[in-house]
Amino acid sequence: MQWQQRNPPFSHWNLTHLGGLGSGCGIVTLSFTGEYPQRVDGKGRVMIPAAIRRVLDAGDPDRPDGTLPRFQLAYGNHLSGHLRLYTMRGFDGIKARIEAKLDGSPEMRNLAYVYLTQSAEFEVDKDGRIVLPARQRDKSGVTEGEVSFMGFGGYCEIWKAETFAETTAKSVDDWLADNGPNFDPISLLGPTGGV
Repeated sequence: MQWQQRNPPFSHWNLTHLGGLGSGCGIVTLSFTGEYPQRVDGKGRVMIPAAIRRVLDAGDPDRPDGTLPRFQLAYGNHLSGHLRLYTMRGFDGIKARIEAKLDGSPEMRNLAYVYLTQSAEFEVDKDGRIVLPARQRDKSGVTEGEVSFMGFGGYCEIWKAETFAETTAKSVDDWLADNGPNFDPISLLGPTGGV
């Protein structure tokens, strides 16, 4: 039996019959994937790509009926050059893990600061947009102009397109070149049982 795509692009995958990689997975819930160029206007408004909105919507199952999807925007000092979006459910999991480990140590206090203090809850508006506050835009460098939404599974990053090209994209290109022309990054996951 083959996997079946529902609600494109790849909102749910039935990986049960893919052998090693999907063995025992059943239906996989939504996750952030893909790269989506957008623009931030002078007021900080940016359209959330439809595929990203679907993940945010599915990741906020406890919101009141008739309200729009919410999400958590992280802008901590550890995120140099970008912002990070989490679904409400995803961020609740992170928050619970941090709270369970808070022991008064400077290390745990700093962890709580960069994730719990340096984040804010937002709601997607009726037009599918958000307004990024000036403070977070200035801090991250995600200012007026071209930006990219980059899916990373459990979270989505928002980069100023130019910054991403100069840093992360260049680093990935260098990594691929260092590994040679026949390198397949999926090989890092190990044997796949014939997939």
